[in-house]
Amino acid sequence: MQKGSERVLTGLLGLNLVLQLFDGVATYAGLRAGIAEGNPLLAATMQWVGVTPALVLFKCEACAALMMIWGARRNRLAVPALATCALIYFAWSVGPWTVALTRVSTQLAAS
Repeated sequence: MQKGSERVLTGLLGLNLVLQLFDGVATYAGLRAGIAEGNPLLAATMQWVGVTPALVLFKCEACAALMMIWGARRNRLAVPALATCALIYFAWSVGPWTVALTRVSTQLAAS
């Protein structure tokens, strides 16, 4: 593997891990602000084991999946897989949580 490719993979892995952290923190903050969890499997797990254990469990699973992709980094599909994961989290986590939490913050500031 070339050094440039290794740097891209390392950067994508780091970005994805940061996105997982953001998603966990944003989900926790959103739930505390009264926003419902959109993932029915996560919502059901939260009811069963509690919010924090469910978030930790799901984020650990996601990070383990990312590490499995990292383990296959010599495969030509590793870069597209990590890039796709990052794009999905931007579209389905960062965007929606940013909008939702901004609305809550604006409503709290107005009251």
